[in-house]
Amino acid sequence: MPIAFRLDAASGVPFYRQIIDLILGGIATGALTPGEQLPTVRALAVDLQVNLNTVAKAYKELEIRGVLATQQGSGTFVSQAEVRRDEVERRRQVVQLADELLARSAAMGVPLAELLAELVERAEARR
Repeated sequence: MPIAFRLDAASGVPFYRQIIDLILGGIATGALTPGEQLPTVRALAVDLQVNLNTVAKAYKELEIRGVLATQQGSGTFVSQAEVRRDEVERRRQVVQLADELLARSAAMGVPLAELLAELVERAEARR
């Protein structure tokens, strides 16, 4: 498998959405390249231990966006078209990331002020 498909049940993000994000992330990082074949719906569903419809929904949404192309009898492939994220999708991903971070920090008992201070410190260290 070109990328490691792992789902996080504790994130609160629906599994189909996580699959979409994993594939888009794989394309963005170059781990998935145009023309590369993805696992079948059945194989990925078994591997992730989710319902077939969950994987099918993710693949279908990416197919509608032009990110994936399904060839009957051959499989599902990363499209040759360049993938561009629109501002709405980018904003959705930022909100999702923030929600996950807040949920995890709350579960660990980390106060918001401490989390924010650490984020600011790390951001400044990277500059």
